[in-house]
Amino acid sequence: MFQPSMHKPSGQGPTLGILGAGQLGRMLALAAAPLGVRCVCFDPEPEACAGDVSELVCAPWSDLDAVAAFAKRCDAITFEFENVPAATLRHASTLARVDPPVLALETGQDRLLEKQLFERMGLSVHPYEAASTAAEFAAACERVGFASGSGTGVVAKTRRGGYDGKGQAVIRSREQISAAWVALAGSMDARKDVLVEQFVPFERELSLIAVRGAGGAFASYPLTQNRHQGGILRESIAPAPSVPASVARHTARYMHDLMDALQYVGVLAIEFFLVRDAAAEDGARLLANEMAPRVHNSGHWTIDAAMTSQFENHVRAVLGLPLGSCEVRAPSVMVNFIGAMPPARDLLAIPGCRVHDYAKPARAGRKVGHATILDAQADDPRVKRVIELASAADARPV
Repeated sequence: MFQPSMHKPSGQGPTLGILGAGQLGRMLALAAAPLGVRCVCFDPEPEACAGDVSELVCAPWSDLDAVAAFAKRCDAITFEFENVPAATLRHASTLARVDPPVLALETGQDRLLEKQLFERMGLSVHPYEAASTAAEFAAACERVGFASGSGTGVVAKTRRGGYDGKGQAVIRSREQISAAWVALAGSMDARKDVLVEQFVPFERELSLIAVRGAGGAFASYPLTQNRHQGGILRESIAPAPSVPASVARHTARYMHDLMDALQYVGVLAIEFFLVRDAAAEDGARLLANEMAPRVHNSGHWTIDAAMTSQFENHVRAVLGLPLGSCEVRAPSVMVNFIGAMPPARDLLAIPGCRVHDYAKPARAGRKVGHATILDAQADDPRVKRVIELASAADARPV
């Protein structure tokens, strides 16, 4: 249970340290403020957008003295993205409570460790193999993707460091294998830890976001349906429509067990593929794809459309406070803005459209904001209008 730091003046609320100061750190700080929680972020980038709404300590991840000075100011520490070096997090944990735990971060940083965790917990995954050399890679592609009866191709991913489609290659034929290895590793002679996954046709992409408190309390949001383009999340529909009851029930149970196994505290997201399977209950099952040991883009709708947002629940969890309800207040569609923000006037003229501008400079491929359209389904004209505005902004030169 959280205990206030003894060095604070009487009456002053807790200080939450956030490693990373991007838009997720920004939204955590905005969710913490109404609870009387002060946030301070740590990031190597002096222009990181969370610095607009919280104090920002700027230093390299490798500056452990700066990390120590930061940690001593905090009652608890969390992180907003999984590329924080594990050594930085481990050092901070010697001086303040850190959640989610270092083990969860290390697992989320390595796609092979993720797959092995999913399998231990009983979650279904794509057929896969690990490879570190061009020869191993070619053999894995053959066995996983092109051998008789084993599929129609593969998706190759670097084990570490990739996100939003980076560090990935889709291989549809044997002739593409060498070029894909060079794209991932740099040259045919280079070594690179890579995961080769069978390409499995899927019906939909879904995600589950859940939260676990320090005492083991658990709550989950409904499954969310997502659409990616170029490896970047474009839209989320919440709750996901027409999900078989057995799929939702089994997935929440597996998530609960996984979080207990990790002694996890905070918000965790897992992305899935829904595939049809005549042998499965209700004719469908989920394949676990990746996990994110943090608040997640596919849960941004919870700010406006849930009783308690994922960001507030994460703050509550890591500070040992009671969790809030994950009940949905209204069905919604979240649209990401990539590259550049659409004109605010046009978005605000749309009824039920809640706008979130991250105040980030425009840049191709960068998430710069999102909008949540309340009481909406995917075919709502308001949603189509927001997507049109998002596409037009993304197409502008930046």
